[in-house]
Amino acid sequence: MINLHDIRYLRIGTPDLDQTIKYMTEIIGLQLARREGKTAYFRSDKVEVRGDTRDHTLAYFEGDPADQSIAFELRNPGELEAVAVELEKAGRPVRLGTKEECEQRHVRGMIASTDPSGNKIEFVARPFHTGQRFFPSRDAGITEFSHIGLFSTDCVRDEKFWTTICNARVSDWYGDIPFLRINTAHHSVVLFPSPKGRIGINHVNHQVEDVDDVMRSYYFLKHKGVKILQGPGRHPISGATMVYFEGPDGLTYEYSVGVKHILPEQEASYRPRQFGMTQINGCMHGSSGLDNVLEPGL
Repeated sequence: MINLHDIRYLRIGTPDLDQTIKYMTEIIGLQLARREGKTAYFRSDKVEVRGDTRDHTLAYFEGDPADQSIAFELRNPGELEAVAVELEKAGRPVRLGTKEECEQRHVRGMIASTDPSGNKIEFVARPFHTGQRFFPSRDAGITEFSHIGLFSTDCVRDEKFWTTICNARVSDWYGDIPFLRINTAHHSVVLFPSPKGRIGINHVNHQVEDVDDVMRSYYFLKHKGVKILQGPGRHPISGATMVYFEGPDGLTYEYSVGVKHILPEQEASYRPRQFGMTQINGCMHGSSGLDNVLEPGL
């Protein structure tokens, strides 16, 4: 089994890097850590120990917006070879990252592969940290990049990949949508049924400090003319208060706070719950726009 520690970063293409940098800093509120050639790196960790800050959590590069990769840090950095063996046994492609690719990603080692739907996955060893704190470009209250929604052409099949090949566990189901946890947070990956065979990222989540940050950003985004896709509202599945909105190149972003945690002492007794795909189970406050999140851009 591949033992994942956490999501590490996203790499996403964009046709207009300058405009995307402007959006990520002025609207979403991330810190531009640096720009190296045709790639911009963003930071979003608010940590107690300065050196715990991830070098970056999001990288946008000049390219096709459909070119998206999700990276996961390995719990044991010495397991890269074992990861390759597990992926090959599962029939997944395996490619060792080149020196240049590792330098671009600021990691010491990586293996590139895909999940069964074709989503690009990178398994990274010894990703860089920094002593530089996260200094937000606007006060959105962001504390960390937390989870992603992924499109899946077969949620049942892909759930099996994440829970048998990797160490993810099902926290709950919303219809056929599995919420998968890697650490204590209720979910790090959510698998959404793919509209018309689409793969890639469904949405990107950043945690914020409190409910006031969600509400303040809601009004800020509306004032800036940003399209609100759902919320503000609250998910009964995870307990999180949220708002979804449209980001660069039509990608969905989310702010949320209050996500449920499943602690180590609860693992043995925890049982996933099944939720029906109703409006109230999407948002217990009844906020509209759920279809915009399930199938953004359609």
